[in-house]
Amino acid sequence: MVSSPPRTAAVPALVALALAGGLLVTAGPASAAGVRIHGIQGTTRISPLVGSPVADVPGIVTGVRAYGSSKGFWFQDPKPDDDPATSEGLFVYTGSDPTVAVGDSVKVSGTVSEFVPGGAASGEQSETELSSAKVAVVSSGDPLPAPVKITARSVPAAYAPAGTAATGGSVNGLTLKPRQYALDYFESIEGMNVSVSDTRVVGASDPYGELWVTVKPSEDADRRGGTVYGSYDEQNTGRVQIQQQASTAQSPFPAANVGDRLKGTTQGPLDFNQFGGYTIVAGRLGTVVDKGLGREVTAKQKKDQLAVATYNVENLAPTDPQSKFDSLASAVVTNLSSPDIVSLEEIQDDDGAKDDGTVSAGKTVQKFIDAIAAHGGPAYAWRSVDPENDKDGGQPGGNIRNVFLYNPARVSFEDRGTADATTGTQVVAAQGGPDLTLSPGRIDPGNAAWQDSRKPLVGEFTFRGKRVFVVSNHFVSKGGDESLTSQHQPPTRSSETQRQEQAKAVNSFVRDIRTARKNADVVVLGDLNDFQFSGTLAALTKGGVLDDDIDTLPVPERYSYVYNGNTQTLDHILTTPSITDFQYDSVHINAEFARQDSDHDPQVLRLRP
Repeated sequence: MVSSPPRTAAVPALVALALAGGLLVTAGPASAAGVRIHGIQGTTRISPLVGSPVADVPGIVTGVRAYGSSKGFWFQDPKPDDDPATSEGLFVYTGSDPTVAVGDSVKVSGTVSEFVPGGAASGEQSETELSSAKVAVVSSGDPLPAPVKITARSVPAAYAPAGTAATGGSVNGLTLKPRQYALDYFESIEGMNVSVSDTRVVGASDPYGELWVTVKPSEDADRRGGTVYGSYDEQNTGRVQIQQQASTAQSPFPAANVGDRLKGTTQGPLDFNQFGGYTIVAGRLGTVVDKGLGREVTAKQKKDQLAVATYNVENLAPTDPQSKFDSLASAVVTNLSSPDIVSLEEIQDDDGAKDDGTVSAGKTVQKFIDAIAAHGGPAYAWRSVDPENDKDGGQPGGNIRNVFLYNPARVSFEDRGTADATTGTQVVAAQGGPDLTLSPGRIDPGNAAWQDSRKPLVGEFTFRGKRVFVVSNHFVSKGGDESLTSQHQPPTRSSETQRQEQAKAVNSFVRDIRTARKNADVVVLGDLNDFQFSGTLAALTKGGVLDDDIDTLPVPERYSYVYNGNTQTLDHILTTPSITDFQYDSVHINAEFARQDSDHDPQVLRLRP
């Protein structure tokens, strides 16, 4: 018999919250006698025995996790009850390498716990488990309970029930309805041996040995194999994450791109974690079949077309290997066809993430420009404004900022004044159209909307005698938002408040330009960290000041990012109504692939001002 150390969990806070909302009735010692796994799991997300000791709970070991910070094993009752809302599987936290093996018949004693991945403040659902466990092996080599087959028919079309005002929006205390809601279905088989068969990859393999598949091949499918996230009501219920039970160091995880097939059966316990929610921890992994997804190449702009692009280059620093610069440069030249103007996001300062007060980024930018030239691209010039040290968010010490690259053989830049980090540029009336007091300049940097976030960079460009104002943006990230699998339904998206204020500031600035000249050509672009259907984009386009040009693409092509198996839009190019002759392209070269130069796909707009 072996015992495990106690696990640090948000149990007291969780229990207090559940009691306050009338969601939990504490159990007495008698209620834990002779209990089986389904009695521990109960019919809601919170065990009716949370905090209670249980003894000699029987089951068969279905999976072992002997790596990471959550070591333990799953076991399952081979004699289920007839209630579809009660799971027959359970995780046992051991805190050290488990001494049991798959197929062992065991009896486990311990304390019923509710562990919240990421902590109670994350808003996540909890995982019911046993901690401080003592384990007795009764026999070995026993057959595993047959896996629950997760299929398009078994997963409901509706995603989750709505929380109630009385419980602060939480669904924790609601009786599970596994035939009605997808999240309830997955919760009802939490910890059980499950399987999926012959699925399509909708989220590429990542460095942590994970990928995403869908069991619903026709659900919001795009032409390249992904699953499009088209609104807050389209969470795409068929998605499920796959990991392996074995350490990735011992058993390399296969590289899979979006659209590949995971052929055969993938089988293992259904876990719940902070980074993706319900996850099959596979003891048996299907075979990845490469479907040959290619990286896109956009058309070359014509002589009278101005090509403008936005590209988040993911914390590019001079300390990065030359191979990253070369790969990004090759993409600019080949896949983006050397745009005339490129808005770069996440350019770090000259010593990368070293936090020593350095804010200049000349070395970083020049290294990138040189790499582009070496790959046959134009000799780009550049403009930017250095931020204040550690005031623009991002990786500490990195001082990320936006940068304009432009091809001086095709466009010219109008330099005005000498900008600094804290002085905002203004729009002034002038003969022939509005001017900026500072070009390049920053928009309203003292506005509280930009606290710990990148400030927009704006500049005046001239193409074939016509002036075009370009505003480069990198709005505050979605960090702090609750996940789609949150206990709160709908989840709280707290970061939206700041992004909407940022959008209002940019909208106001563009409005100032259009007040000075109604038909002014303005391009607003960048990583806006929000969706085309979000309140952020509504605030940015309010009053018809701007149009979000990604909306001109067919719905299945409106994406620039893949997160948790959802293909979605975070990067945008918007234009004033005066710009009517254009072609938009979201160039898919990163987000769908296991090997990425950045986690974002660049966007290109070819327009005739």
